[in-house]
Amino acid sequence: MTALRRRSPARDDRILPFTRVLAAVILPFLLVAAVLLCLFSESTDELFAWTIAPPFTAMLLGCAYIGGIWFFVAVLRGSRWHGVWTGMPAVLVFATMAAVATFLHFDRFHHGHISFLAWLALYATTPVLVTIAIVLNGPRDPRASESGDVEVPRVVRYGFGAVGLLSVAVGLALFLAPEMAIPVWAWPLTPLTARIVGAVLILPGMVDVLLLRDGRWSSFRTIFGAQLVSIAAISVCLLARGGDLYWDRVAAPAFVAALAAAAIAYATLMIAMTRRRNRAEVSPAVRSR
Repeated sequence: MTALRRRSPARDDRILPFTRVLAAVILPFLLVAAVLLCLFSESTDELFAWTIAPPFTAMLLGCAYIGGIWFFVAVLRGSRWHGVWTGMPAVLVFATMAAVATFLHFDRFHHGHISFLAWLALYATTPVLVTIAIVLNGPRDPRASESGDVEVPRVVRYGFGAVGLLSVAVGLALFLAPEMAIPVWAWPLTPLTARIVGAVLILPGMVDVLLLRDGRWSSFRTIFGAQLVSIAAISVCLLARGGDLYWDRVAAPAFVAALAAAAIAYATLMIAMTRRRNRAEVSPAVRSR
């Protein structure tokens, strides 16, 4: 029994070197891709791994990468695993779906182009490497609230969890049945772009669903910040490429409304929980006087 205890990793909550190195390796890919997709969205036929049309679809993927940059910088610079763990399962699912989409539509890619080689390298390895990071770092989580931490109210967790399940369902529909989704979607899609958009939608959905498992605000502060950054970027891109949407379809205003609702919900929760945390940190100091 003593030997077993010695072999089990300490729940010291630290981010292991492997996880930090993984974040450092992924970041340059995300940075270059975000620049290409958001600033040169009309030139994906020349600059990116595959041709993406309309430009708003390219921008949407680029905005997901912008959120990823925020997240992986936090992984690289952070000190506590539990503060970033909630983003890892979402990254794993997104990367796996992107890899499957690449395999299913391999003929649509620009074979031999450096962007394609980078894309292929990223999505051939990321699902495996992120899984290893989760397996290695997961047991380090103390599963307890840190000093001054606060719990997200149960009703809020259930609400976000329900919305997350809806987002996952829509993402899965786009990924598994793109031919059925294309005729009703908010902007033009191909089977490949439908699957990638589905993967993008599952990213925040996965995070929201994890609120049903972990109520510590410190577990979500970083990833919710990343999602707010991503939503802000999508909003800017929507203003620039709003003409790409089919405004005569219900899905277009529904997408805009969902984006606005998500921005308000995440911002409101972050403000409320930050104030609650600040009060929790002040109260012990007041009592000790």
